[in-house]
Amino acid sequence: MRFIETWNAKIAAGPVGRWFQLEGSGHPRERKGSLFFTELRAGLVAFFAMAYIISVNASIVSASGGTCVCRNEADPVCETDDDYLLCVAEINRDMVTATAAISALATFFMGLLANMPVGVAPGMGLNAYFTYSVVGFHGSGAVPYEVALTAIFIEGFVFFGLALLGLRQWLARAIPRCIKLATGVGIGLFLTLIGLTYGEGIGLIVGATETPLELAGCAEEHFKNGLCPSEHKMRNPRMWIGIFCGGILTVMLMMYRFKGAILAGILLVSIISWPRDTAVTYFPNTNVGNSKFEFFKKVVDFHPIQRTLNVQDWNVGGYSGAFGLAFITFLYVDILDCTGTLYSMARFANLIDEETQDFEGSSVAYMVDALSISVGAVFGTPPVTAFVESGAGISEGGKTGLTAMSTGLCFFISIFFAPIFASIPPWATGCVLILVGSMMVRAVVEINWRYIGDAIPAFITLALMPFTYSIADGLIGGVCSYILINTLIWVLEKVSGGRIVPHNKHEKDPWTWRIPGGILPPWVRRLLKGKKDFWRAVENTSASNAEPRPLEKTASSEQGGSMNGKDRDVGETITPHGGKSS
Repeated sequence: MRFIETWNAKIAAGPVGRWFQLEGSGHPRERKGSLFFTELRAGLVAFFAMAYIISVNASIVSASGGTCVCRNEADPVCETDDDYLLCVAEINRDMVTATAAISALATFFMGLLANMPVGVAPGMGLNAYFTYSVVGFHGSGAVPYEVALTAIFIEGFVFFGLALLGLRQWLARAIPRCIKLATGVGIGLFLTLIGLTYGEGIGLIVGATETPLELAGCAEEHFKNGLCPSEHKMRNPRMWIGIFCGGILTVMLMMYRFKGAILAGILLVSIISWPRDTAVTYFPNTNVGNSKFEFFKKVVDFHPIQRTLNVQDWNVGGYSGAFGLAFITFLYVDILDCTGTLYSMARFANLIDEETQDFEGSSVAYMVDALSISVGAVFGTPPVTAFVESGAGISEGGKTGLTAMSTGLCFFISIFFAPIFASIPPWATGCVLILVGSMMVRAVVEINWRYIGDAIPAFITLALMPFTYSIADGLIGGVCSYILINTLIWVLEKVSGGRIVPHNKHEKDPWTWRIPGGILPPWVRRLLKGKKDFWRAVENTSASNAEPRPLEKTASSEQGGSMNGKDRDVGETITPHGGKSS
């Protein structure tokens, strides 16, 4: 311990300590309790809380088919075409490398440049929207994979410009609070539905003829015309392994605040599913199964990105409508997601300036996130965003960017274990999607159900997302209904001279486009005032010398609650498992 204390003091006294504002660095804004080795430990904890995204994101995105082309006229989505499925397996391996690589880069630079103890990775919800609403299962959607990546690439630079000029915060404020909260809930229900299906989940539900969905649980060999016969329902051993080892066990570990509970559940189900010639094997004796097993046996291997690297298609003319809708939806969700999550994590670490309701380095943090979105598109991944799992690292004492940098280094190391992460079966990650969805849905209690002008648009938003299998449709329905209902109320009030007014209008959520301090970010205001050191924040040590505390309901819900949906009460629920919690 003496050794650790000595080196903590030496590093704090050096340039590293001053850059990251470690305790004892002499920096006027040094962060109380920030010690070098504590930061490294916190980063490791945050990685174990976030690591599941490598396999989950790869599984979801590869379901889009990526750059694979289906030419089987008898099977339009190539569900049984071996050549196509082999190509999809390659996409999955590419996505493992791409997810780990962009998470490593984005998280490392979030720590280095913004000095924030926050991890960044492809966002849950955004990846599902990308796969199932934009590109479609096995490329059956309105926009090809390559064109969708172009939308993400452009969106990243637009987001960068908005963050640079301070318009991001204004756009986040312009969306009604009820719609922002309902969006997180709707995405949670959407993820839950995906986790219950066969392609990316445990296979508990399936499409039916007399009803849209019905209970399933059949082994794949017992399906008849895409339906699950009643005599085989709930008899799939893979489903039960996923439920008990990937679901119930994970919940128990989370309840006892076990760090990395979600990752532990995924690994246990995967280990059970890896041996061949069993009822639950992930490597059946087929061409696809043999290919997957040969790659798995390498264990440690660097898999270069072969099919998804720099494949953007700039010929978007034939997809203008769908392309524009996807671009706007990605931008909107990113603004709310990144804003809410970063604000929540900054408050959890007590880095918020209570006077300005902002945190040091906020503009840099948003710009790092924005540029990472565009870089991720080059790798072939959906938009990246700040992860609320970062709260696990903060609860371990992480206060500075060193925490994020150590998390980023862990993601970099994971790149060389691609055969392991690419061999995670969908029934291992299905319950993760359900658990993530359940934690996102809890924001439903914060929706203003007392005033019908807020309640109905919120309900339309959260209902349409899972039932239309589209986040964009839910957003459009919610925003349009909000404008229509509240515009009619406003017109009636004006025409009647204030006599026709809903009896409980006073319970309506307040809405304003104005932002305390103005739209422009602090550095722009200092530049306009002619300050030569405009890039320097105003000295204020009040925010950085406090202990982390549980989040409270504050401006995060007004500025755009996280689309991961778990940016509230982080101190209560993130600490145990780190699990998304995002």
